[in-house]
Amino acid sequence: MTSFSFDLQATDGRARTGVISTPRGDIRTPAFMPVGTAATVKAMMPESVRATGADILLGNTYHLMLRPTAERIDRLGGLHKFMNWDRPILTDSGGFQVMSLAGLRKLTEEGVTFKSHVDGSKHMLSPERSMEIQRLLGSDIVMCFDECPALPADRDRIAASMELSMRWAARSREAFGDRPGHALFGIQQGGLEEDLRAQSAEALREIGFEGYAVGGLAVGEGQEAMFGCLDYAPEQLPQDKPRYLMGVGKPDDIVGAVARGIDMMDCVLPSRSGRTGQVFTRLGVLNIKNARHQDDPRPLDEECTCPACRNYSRAYLHHVFRTQEIISSMLLTWHNLHYYQQIMDQMRHAIAEGRFEAWQTEFTQTRAQGDIDPL
Repeated sequence: MTSFSFDLQATDGRARTGVISTPRGDIRTPAFMPVGTAATVKAMMPESVRATGADILLGNTYHLMLRPTAERIDRLGGLHKFMNWDRPILTDSGGFQVMSLAGLRKLTEEGVTFKSHVDGSKHMLSPERSMEIQRLLGSDIVMCFDECPALPADRDRIAASMELSMRWAARSREAFGDRPGHALFGIQQGGLEEDLRAQSAEALREIGFEGYAVGGLAVGEGQEAMFGCLDYAPEQLPQDKPRYLMGVGKPDDIVGAVARGIDMMDCVLPSRSGRTGQVFTRLGVLNIKNARHQDDPRPLDEECTCPACRNYSRAYLHHVFRTQEIISSMLLTWHNLHYYQQIMDQMRHAIAEGRFEAWQTEFTQTRAQGDIDPL
């Protein structure tokens, strides 16, 4: 059986490209992971997600443990079989959702007790329980259980949270055990404090992981502050292991993160925006609900090869969005995911060919043009 490994194939400045090998297939980096919260990327068939170019999906521990439950998924053959996705899956630890969604939570050294946002039932998540749930799901990449304070927070709160997360990281590693072909990623915390991030990275290196995430960003700090942190945070992590920036982001966030040494990202944005009529294209963002599109026979983007652009006009997409037809979510989500994967593919080639900076300049200039003029 193929074990889990990372082959860093080329760097250009701090941007990196490589391949993460897993028993379920290779993940080309930089990689964007569509989010399949409840064992589905909303409005998409798994084979359609694959057709956009995705090598790996993300599943949510918190949502799946509440329904249909990890135990049920395990009895039904694991998450891959359950959702008909035979390629790699990364599961988050549940920590972030507990902090952001659950009601009446109580945080202790042991873990977090909380009430489900679904039905108010009581649950406990600890490093050990998170590892057990992710083992039952059968995900290929497992995330440590951590605590993520919302920013802004004062330094003492950030430091205490980071130290707790590092103790939980050690417990996660212990509970994960020996699982050949599966990987456990540690999560760096420390807010926007460079020295706390360095302490966190050192603690994670000592424990030892197959990959490392930069956590605690994309929680309201803004792009400038996030990039400021990414100017040093990835470099504090091991060079020879994948680096994953959690929960990011908009296209220019993703490109900026790759420029700063990040290998993997995930975000609900392309799929959520597809459902709300927000469309990402080479020329920036457009809103399909605007009246300017109602008589426009042109595609969203004439250079795009996704089904929405190949087969449908802006006028049609405007109509089905306005009438709340399900095909609107399907086509716009497919387009957005296709566009995101296209960016990743272009970056991989640009880094390999040593022209990432030129590519990034062109990317930024093209987006700055804005959408085509109305008819």
